Amino acid sequence: MKNLAVAAAQYPITEHQTFEDWQKHTEQWVRQAVAQKAQLLLFPEYGSMELVSIFGSEIRADIRRQVLELDALKVDFCNVFAALAHKYQVVIVAPSLPVVEHNQSHNRVFVFSPEGLAGYQDKFFMTRFEDEEWGIQTAPKILTLFEADWGSFGVQICYDVEFGLGSHLLCSAGASLILAPSCTETLRGATRVHVGARARALENQAYTVVSQTVGNAPWSPAVDINFGYAACYCTPDKDLPEEGILQTMTPQKVGWLVETLDFNKIDTVRREGQVFNFKDNQRLQNAFLAEKVVIHKVKV
Repeated sequence: MKNLAVAAAQYPITEHQTFEDWQKHTEQWVRQAVAQKAQLLLFPEYGSMELVSIFGSEIRADIRRQVLELDALKVDFCNVFAALAHKYQVVIVAPSLPVVEHNQSHNRVFVFSPEGLAGYQDKFFMTRFEDEEWGIQTAPKILTLFEADWGSFGVQICYDVEFGLGSHLLCSAGASLILAPSCTETLRGATRVHVGARARALENQAYTVVSQTVGNAPWSPAVDINFGYAACYCTPDKDLPEEGILQTMTPQKVGWLVETLDFNKIDTVRREGQVFNFKDNQRLQNAFLAEKVVIHKVKV
């Protein structure tokens, strides 16, 4: 199989009364994507923060304590998504969850196959809010390549996709799809992520898919304001859209964006494209940067 139907969520931070209410809500979202024939479901960064709504007002108001409380739900959280991936026979890239390891807080995306937990990806680059106010820290520099029958993919969480490093290494290792779960407050923030995703698609002659949070959650000081939209991008080359945009969704609209990706087209452009961004990006990293580059300064 070389085709894959990917669903990217435009996901609202929803208030829930109990964990069981959240579980039912989550299954409803999965069911809606599966009804549209999706085979891989991508939820956004920090979509899990809606679980804070089941806590009392004291925890709701304390963004650092929330991390500890959410980490305590980690096993139950993973069990829910593992069960859903098995029940509906899909791959689920769960909304990122703050986790605590070795007294450090990380932003983690768990990935589930129909067989259970496949692995996870932690965020490398922290935004100022995460670093200075929330106490979320950069994770050990480990990238996970997820391999499937149709090909391989990696995850670059929000700010990470604005840098070429992770996507380059993942595509060098075999990825032809980069998933970018994201949470941003403003059009500026959303734009930075989408510009980054489009750049990664161009550099690596790959598909990139963005999922973002939408709407407001006034009860949450961490994710109270959300602006975003889902999108699927590609390299603008042979037999692919000339602008490199497969599909985007109306900003702030709640729902799934579903797109079928043909990975034969990625193989073709990497081998016979009008340009060889992917090959030349490898040369840039492996050869050009190993050579001394001289900078001449001149006055004008």
